[in-house]
Amino acid sequence: MKKPGIIRATISALIVWTIGVTAFVASYLIPLMDNPDVQANWVLVGTLIPATALGANFYFRKGFRTNGLKLGAYMFGVTILLDALITVPVFIIPEGGNHATFFGDPVFWLIGLEYIGLIAMYSQLLEKVKPARTGTLS
Repeated sequence: MKKPGIIRATISALIVWTIGVTAFVASYLIPLMDNPDVQANWVLVGTLIPATALGANFYFRKGFRTNGLKLGAYMFGVTILLDALITVPVFIIPEGGNHATFFGDPVFWLIGLEYIGLIAMYSQLLEKVKPARTGTLS
């Protein structure tokens, strides 16, 4: 990706991260399950579907084209950075957790695979609907 594409992908990741963290934290306010952590993860899994579509749509709206897996991996990398710098210190550590437990949880990585897969799927669906314009990025 070239510089404009990276900037747009970073903003897209920020959009998805903001929606995801908001849903994750808000899920603790409405206890529906006995285990609030499991509930928060399920809410995040469901929220990622529209959030990644919104983020990917923002990226692709200006006609950028890139490999969906690469874009998803980059966006998830930005999310990991934001989680390390903001989510864990602000929301996890005050509740008794730490970086190791947060990033060591296999569910985190499964959700990450979902994130990358959804971006890749959105990219593939977009290619079928709208052919790539000139000036594509590789």
